[in-house]
Amino acid sequence: MSNHLLEIPGYRVHGQLGKGGMAEVYLATQESLHRKVAIKVLLSADDQTFSQRFTQEAHIVASLNHPAIITIYDIDRLADGRYYLAMEFLPGGDLTRHKGEIFPVERALAIVRQVASGLAVVHDKGLVHRDVKPANILFRADGSVVLTDFGVAKDLDIDSELTQFGIAVGSPAYSSPEQAQCQALDARSDIYSLGVILLEMLTGSNPYRGGNYTQTVVNHVQMAPPELPETLAALRPLLARMLAKNSDERFADCHELLAALDALGQSEVQQTRLRPAHKVAPAGVAPGAAAKPGAPARPRRSAMPLLLGLSVLVLIGTLTFATLYLKERRQIEALLASAEQRFASGQLNQPPQDSAEHYFNQVLRLDADNDAALAGLLRVKEARIAALLEQGEQRLREGLLTAPADDSADFYFRQALALDEQHAATLQALQRLLDARIAGYLERAEQSIADKRLLLPEDDSAVYYYQQILGWAPGHEQALAGLNRVAMLYRDLANASYRRSDFPAALAMIERGLQVEPENPELLKMRNEHQQLLSSARAARARASEAAARDQRAAEQKAQQEGNPLKRAWNNLFGE
Repeated sequence: MSNHLLEIPGYRVHGQLGKGGMAEVYLATQESLHRKVAIKVLLSADDQTFSQRFTQEAHIVASLNHPAIITIYDIDRLADGRYYLAMEFLPGGDLTRHKGEIFPVERALAIVRQVASGLAVVHDKGLVHRDVKPANILFRADGSVVLTDFGVAKDLDIDSELTQFGIAVGSPAYSSPEQAQCQALDARSDIYSLGVILLEMLTGSNPYRGGNYTQTVVNHVQMAPPELPETLAALRPLLARMLAKNSDERFADCHELLAALDALGQSEVQQTRLRPAHKVAPAGVAPGAAAKPGAPARPRRSAMPLLLGLSVLVLIGTLTFATLYLKERRQIEALLASAEQRFASGQLNQPPQDSAEHYFNQVLRLDADNDAALAGLLRVKEARIAALLEQGEQRLREGLLTAPADDSADFYFRQALALDEQHAATLQALQRLLDARIAGYLERAEQSIADKRLLLPEDDSAVYYYQQILGWAPGHEQALAGLNRVAMLYRDLANASYRRSDFPAALAMIERGLQVEPENPELLKMRNEHQQLLSSARAARARASEAAARDQRAAEQKAQQEGNPLKRAWNNLFGE
């Protein structure tokens, strides 16, 4: 459904934030409270099973209350019968945006701590999330972490309903060994998934991700995690327990994991705290003695000495002021000279206390309207932006688009943008970076198609790369054409299955194609025809079964009559 046609009572819809195989998400304003919300809407009301799972997700999340768990505001149905879910809007994006980046240790542990704290609440409710992955870890505007997408969360007591049929849910790249083998799950499975995410944040890659689904599963079951470098040696015991193949060797629950994180923090060397300088109290001035009242009058004297004294005081004051003014001017000139010297040597803002920026600011402390200092700070900003853009362009040529996190084209361009959000050259550089990222993802998508990785693995498939591009550039023609191409490949696979008379496989291919392109008219027609043929076949079987039953009853009745001697004599006598 197009954005301008979507109407949700009580909400003003602004536009689409994203779209998946079964649902789409819109940005809207809840009119009663004037707050921004994200609204998740099912693409279809026909699939009762998925609708039930959708409402189950809402009820699960609504039963939880924690800062690291997304807040649900409302659940209802549209006029066309589709369910929608109004929830907290999270403008900070998700963890997948930082794929390939190496996080500072403090930030990585802070993210894990917040997710583990939220999972502790989930597990205490008798639930297991089952799909802890970067795409389900989102950020608020203040950088705090939010866990979302509880669509596959299950009560621990009914987990066997899925595992007994060999149904593995979740994302293979972050699945625990027991999850990959379709075994019963508990809280320790989520801890393993969180351990994979921590490993990826610390090293910049997920070593378990294989070239296909099968290899990824085998890696989780058999492959030992790589050893962290010496600089991260303090984290090795923590990660070893989180990623233990045997769930009994992991942390028993998230409370135990949080305690281990706390212990890790306490063992670190505390930073030295600088004491504030002591303030020196100004020295007091002894007051002069006051004249006593009633003293005998002195003889009248000439006013000339008084006028002369006043003239001397004025002169002293003028000279003092001039001296201070000249001293301030000399100080300003010296600071400006120091600033220009640091500017010429490239010390723009570093070191903090001996840079051009520092000395220009010192001038403004003495003279807030000093034109030379104001112009100097502007030159410093322009020079810093130019240097950052040059570094960013160099990384762009080297292909370091987003990683390493603090030495990539994206890092330097965004540092420049932070200095001037409207800087034209910076905005153009970010557009070139986006074009390069899109070009790279288009190449990956083509390779995925060649390798027959159309939908899986979910974060390394053709559909994944095309959808990532559409997230960056909605309406991108090549990405839309790529999704259409994948949908048509599933159409061809469905037709091939029909030729083999493998009707279940044909329907499965049609459904996958509709996951890629839900409104594809050809696939929708094929599914409708398949369902009609299936209904006709069922009706024909029912009619045949009914006819056979009638024939059977008639034959049994006739056999009964022929087996009765009295009945036969009666029939012979009266010609019946």
